[in-house]
Amino acid sequence: MTTTIFVCDTCRWSVEEKCAPCGRTGGEILARHVELLAAAEPGIEVRRQSCLMGCERHCNTAVTAPGKLTYVLGAFAPGEDAAAAVVDYARLHRDSETGQVPFRQWPAGVKGHFMARIPAPGGGT
Repeated sequence: MTTTIFVCDTCRWSVEEKCAPCGRTGGEILARHVELLAAAEPGIEVRRQSCLMGCERHCNTAVTAPGKLTYVLGAFAPGEDAAAAVVDYARLHRDSETGQVPFRQWPAGVKGHFMARIPAPGGGT
């Protein structure tokens, strides 16, 4: 079963600026880092999504898989450290039967970044 990381590619670079000095949004930058890191992970795919509607806590991602809980995470600095934490969490989500990962296993980089937990359609944990 594949775990998908959705990355909002329209998220702001910072509270003050939509785009970084390079002209890309924070979401585009985060998405590129996530894509590069996840490329080596079997069973994890990355999809860009224009607007996950969490604008107050940019840069946003969602980790999901069929029949499992979905987690929405945000308020990341768009960079490699945040991307690594999201991919590390997605790996744990992929390996979990329900998508739920015990707090003690969470990568430090995702703690404080959870915005929502969405039940799997048709039931689940």
